[in-house]
Amino acid sequence: MAATANSETSQIHRFHQYKYVDAVRWLPVLSAFNRFAVLATSDFDSNLSFIEIHSFKPNPLSFDFQSSWTSPSPISSLKASQFLQNSIIAATTSSGSLHFLFADSTDATLQSEVSVPENELHSVSETCIDLMDGGVECVTVGDDGKVNLVTVGNSNLNYRRLFDSGGLVSYTAVKWASPVEFATGGYGFGLHWWDQRKPGGPVSQFKGNWDKNLNSGIVHSIDIHPSRKHTCLAGGSLGTVLAWDLRWQQQPIILSGTGAGDGAGNSAVQSISESEVWEVQYDRCIKSNTSSTRILPAMICSEDGILGVIEQGEEPIELLAEPCAINSFDIDQHNPLDVICSLEWESVAILTRQ
Repeated sequence: MAATANSETSQIHRFHQYKYVDAVRWLPVLSAFNRFAVLATSDFDSNLSFIEIHSFKPNPLSFDFQSSWTSPSPISSLKASQFLQNSIIAATTSSGSLHFLFADSTDATLQSEVSVPENELHSVSETCIDLMDGGVECVTVGDDGKVNLVTVGNSNLNYRRLFDSGGLVSYTAVKWASPVEFATGGYGFGLHWWDQRKPGGPVSQFKGNWDKNLNSGIVHSIDIHPSRKHTCLAGGSLGTVLAWDLRWQQQPIILSGTGAGDGAGNSAVQSISESEVWEVQYDRCIKSNTSSTRILPAMICSEDGILGVIEQGEEPIELLAEPCAINSFDIDQHNPLDVICSLEWESVAILTRQ
């Protein structure tokens, strides 16, 4: 049973959008006075999809539309980062195209776009990307088993295929660990570690056969903390959140999940959710006093409407418990007290922790 966060120590603001919100991200900006969010939205009445930028002001409270870009098909993965003096938004679509939008860092005005057309990188609709923090490189993975590296310029893109499994392996999540290393996740709760200095395939892998319940599970999200790049945090099916430590590669550390404790030495784990964990991020707001052998606190969102915090050996904390799925969230890197999340029932919620 998860503990519930004290409502007196946090503020929750909900903003109805009149469209389905597929993903949300805070937009990195140069000004400390301007706060902007990026939304991937779908309008089922017009059958159109968009990337929208909204400005957020806590006092007086407002969440105002700023600008938008029409996508050729629904957005399947959305990331944002800083690029020189601009903010950059990267998105893949269900038609297989990849798009980079450049926005002014002071007022979030969309200025330009460069794209990779559909079927150039992937031949399937289920794709995922990660954009290197402060860098110009993007890694893309997909259900087709292809792994690509895309280098972003001011007006052009260069891309190359790093790996093609020929359909033998499918990838559903990816996260940079360093300028040359990244991790991928897929079906069967498998995790792969890649190093561009060692081409030809993953340099290390973890198979989720430690729990029969997860043989058909899927990794939906991965995060890697910059101070502990040897540990990969993963979330996916059956409410499972685990950590894969490269120093002990075949012994997962289970943080939450319905199958926790069966063959993994984690019988005392408390589960915060029993459904799909759609996104997981290290919670940089919590200053943990744990040693290097303990997993840092993590935040998750789930299909059964939970936004919560998990810390190894502690009772999980519910920050939100909604009657609908929370399909994505993002912690503000500049102010980790602020969390934005997308609710399935056409809303955006912003949680400000005190």
